[in-house]
Formats: sequence, structure tokens, C-alpha cells
Amino acid sequence: MLKNKKILLGITGGIAAYKSAELCRLLVKAGAHVQVVMTHSAQAFITPLTFQALTHKPVYTQVLDGELESGMGHIDLARWADFILIAPASAHCVAQLAHGLVPDLLTTLCLVTTAPIYLAPAMNQQMWQHEATQENIAKLVTRGVKILGPGVGEQACGEFGPGRMLEPAEIIQGLMPPEIHHDMHFVITAGPTQEPIDPVRYISNRSSGKMGFALAEVLAEQGYPVSLIHGPVSLSVPKNLTRAIQITTAQEMYESVHTVLASLENQHKKIIFISVAAVSDFKVKSPSLEKRKKSVELPSLLTLECEPNPDVLASVSSKLRGRPDYCIGFALETAEMSSALAYAEKKLAQKNLDMIILNQLQADIAFEQDNNAVTVLFKHTGKQKPIYLSKAPKTQIAKQLIKLIFNDINVTKTENDYAKSET
Repeated sequence: MLKNKKILLGITGGIAAYKSAELCRLLVKAGAHVQVVMTHSAQAFITPLTFQALTHKPVYTQVLDGELESGMGHIDLARWADFILIAPASAHCVAQLAHGLVPDLLTTLCLVTTAPIYLAPAMNQQMWQHEATQENIAKLVTRGVKILGPGVGEQACGEFGPGRMLEPAEIIQGLMPPEIHHDMHFVITAGPTQEPIDPVRYISNRSSGKMGFALAEVLAEQGYPVSLIHGPVSLSVPKNLTRAIQITTAQEMYESVHTVLASLENQHKKIIFISVAAVSDFKVKSPSLEKRKKSVELPSLLTLECEPNPDVLASVSSKLRGRPDYCIGFALETAEMSSALAYAEKKLAQKNLDMIILNQLQADIAFEQDNNAVTVLFKHTGKQKPIYLSKAPKTQIAKQLIKLIFNDINVTKTENDYAKSET
């Protein structure tokens, strides 16, 4: 897919610049024509000579470069590129691009080009999570800039969190167009459930269904069969779905999910189950058949006797027979990152999932919001590090998640085929 692509690889200052040499090597190996542009601070971490040896091309570092201007010129260089990839993209570079500042050749090229721009951010976790950086990223996303990562993990400064530049192979995967798998059927749950207290009142949560609907919409647009099972939401059902079933309670969702999965058992398709719904953990044991009157039946302190609802996700992912080929769960946490990751890893293992997507509840993402930011954890945690998808519209997050799902399915299939050949 990258063969003969003309890629302008921008490198900014940061310790992650050492990964850019391997990224450059892989791009050249894939058949791409790579032209490297470095900022002044990038040269403090790695030399232009390294990239000149890898690309067999001169490396450009300044706007008024005599060799550049006597050749194609910086305007022509921007027009030459099929796309621009900046890896690493420092917080400083992100801020400059967001505000249209052009103090160097790399930012000048980004302002001149009409080609797609990809950024692979790399910075300290506090710097990444700072409101100013997130606002800059959101601004760039609305302009069509594509953000790859960052990853979550140990950082060179000794801290832990989101901000690591993705590994070169992960960045290359992010550049690939989605591969259509015609032998797959997606079953997605979305939105809240409502558990009645009486005919008027109910227990529920703040889920809007937007993330699940975004996944269903993107997959349907790409031509995949999708069955969507959703709770009460104020959203229009995406077009071209195989089926859409609206339910109210957790029990109804449980029954609908298993009915749909049973109907797909003999269709010879891989079933991908994505549990996005915020299913109520408990229901009222004996809901009233009539509205409870405040003056008579509702004392100043109301006690409700509740019992557990069926665990829809666990009932699907832990099946001994008829389990979907790939099961994905979502986890919403309010704790700080390390504790949230620990909980997500535990849920990933306990519920026998292939992937879990961690949301951290914030004022402007997750519940009821149009934007999201998530951390993706994989069953093969030792081989695949958590990947952080930065704040972006939920449709954009959905597209990135779908790429990660297909990539992991392909990796898992390759490992299984290898294991079979060994036995």
C-alpha cells in the first residue's frame, strides 16, 4: 500500500527521534519514496546523516536552504508529497501547527501542502494531558489532521502514562487504508438500559449510545453486515444495518444478543462482538405495577431492594461453545490512569476478552459527549502494548478502533496458524 508513495517524513526534537530511523527504514523497505525534513532541535537527538544514509537523499533542515531552493524549492517539496508524516511530533510542533505558526521549514511545508498530514505525538504524559495540548489536538483533528497514538507506558523521564510515540510498525499500520473482510459479521451493543422502579421511574445511567452508533455507522459504510442492539437513545439508527433492535432492560438485551448470535451460527462468517452498551448491573427486585405516590408510599428515605442483572458480555465471551471469534468490551473508569489500566487488564482476563477499550470519564469526553479519548488493551498484552487514542470525534475514534481490531485479528490468526503448524 505504501509502494511508490511520496512521503515527507518530519522529525521534531525529542528522545523518541531515535525511533524515527527505524520508521524511515521500514518506509523505504515498503517501497515508499521518503524525503526527510528535520527541525533544529531534532538534530540534537539524531543527525541528518543517519537519514541521508537510509533514504539516499539530502535531508532538509531550514527554509532558506540553498540546495533545496536550487532544486525543487520548499513550495514544490510540499506539493511533491502524497502525505506528510511527523514522527515524533512534539508538543511545541503540535501547538505551532494548531495556531498556524511557521518558524521552520517543517511547519512551513505543513501550511503550504494540500496533502494529508499525520502526526505521531511524543511527549511527557502531563504535557500530553494538559488542557492546552488537548485543545490543540482537537483543533487539528477538526481540520482533518490524523493523529496516530500516542501509546501508554513507561517514559524516558521515568513517568508512566499516555505520551509515548507509537512503535514504527504501529505507525505504518496506521497509515494503511482499512482492509475489507467480507467474511465477518459485527454484533454491537450500545446505549444504556433502564430498570423500572415503577411504570414512571427507572434506574439508568448517562450513556448516550454515540460511541456504539459511531462504530456501527462506520462499519456499515465500509460494507460490513452489522447487527445493532441498543437501549433507549435519542439517535437516528445508522443506514444499511443488517438489523437494529431496540431494547429497554438488561434482561431484554441479554435475550436479544443471544438470539442474534444464535441466528448467525450457520452463516459461516466470523462473528465480532463489540459490547459498548452501559448495561445496568442491578435491577429492582420487585418493581411496583403502579406509580408510587409520594405522599403515601414514598417516605423521606426510600430503600430499593435490588438484584444482579445478567452479565451480557461475560455470558457471550465465556461461552465454551458458540463463542464469537473475537470479543471486545468497554470499561469506564473514574480512577487515575495506572489504577484504571489495572482494572481494565483484570476485566480483560476475567471476562476472556480479546480486546478492552478503556474510557476515563472527563467533563468533555465519554458519556453524553461527541468526543472521546480511549486506551486500547489487547489479550496478548506482552506482545502488544496499550495504545492511547487521543481526544477526537467519536466517528474518528471508531475508525481508528476498527483498524486496531482488524490488525489484532490478523496478528492472532497468524499466531494460531503458526501454533497449529508446530503441533
